[in-house]
Amino acid sequence: MTLRSGTEVKLSDPATLPHALEAFDTILQNRKPAVFLDYDGCLTPIVQRPEQAVLAEEMRDTLQKLAKVCFVAIVSGRDRANVQQLVKLDELYFAGSHGFDISGPGNLHTEPGGATEVLSALDAAEQELKSESQTIAGVLVERKRYAIAVHYRNVPDGQVEQVKEITRTILARHPQLKKGLGKMVLELKPNLDWHKGKAVLWLLQHFNLDSAEVLPIYIGDDITDEDAFASLQGRGIGILVGRHDENTAANCRLNDVAEVQQLLEKLSKFRS
Repeated sequence: MTLRSGTEVKLSDPATLPHALEAFDTILQNRKPAVFLDYDGCLTPIVQRPEQAVLAEEMRDTLQKLAKVCFVAIVSGRDRANVQQLVKLDELYFAGSHGFDISGPGNLHTEPGGATEVLSALDAAEQELKSESQTIAGVLVERKRYAIAVHYRNVPDGQVEQVKEITRTILARHPQLKKGLGKMVLELKPNLDWHKGKAVLWLLQHFNLDSAEVLPIYIGDDITDEDAFASLQGRGIGILVGRHDENTAANCRLNDVAEVQQLLEKLSKFRS
């Protein structure tokens, strides 16, 4: 795997990665953490429908403690306003729609990926998707500000390929958009050189965290998190939660949401 910058990215079988809790004492190495987290599958378990992914109070308390000692951002494919409302912590930073929409304390609100130019294409594709998939049971077309998620987790097996073909056909009509992949979901995203990894790097630079004293840590479970893992190779730590079907650019692994919380609790005890 090679980034557009030309940097070669090392990929590994997730099963061979060291466990992040077991390797914790060697991770920080006296550097202050800056923590970036996906939401679904990382802070909450994967559920049948997006609205069912409710953050547990214990996890919210852990995030609040962590934000008192270091920079914390949620980097999600969800709409930024949606994930912000789910987390309900004003101390955190939020990068929604795969990093196209960023907000946080101090009235920060920016859309650094330049995606406003594709809003009309997203509007058109959303209507086409809803119209052409309306006879398929279980399909969910979820519009976000800068993306459209086509969920097929609840679609009968015999109709999944039909959902994929409809999505491919509509994508072909709109060259301003590109395909994104996730767990049981297809996404239509702006066809721009911007993603979760670019958003993480933007935040590090904007807040002067791109230094030898700071260790960026990105925790995520999905294929879309691979951009962030890859972007941090050589400068930070990527932690894959669970497994997906591809090799990974992450450095460490965790098994589930419960272990994510354990790691965040350990990080919350950081003292400079």
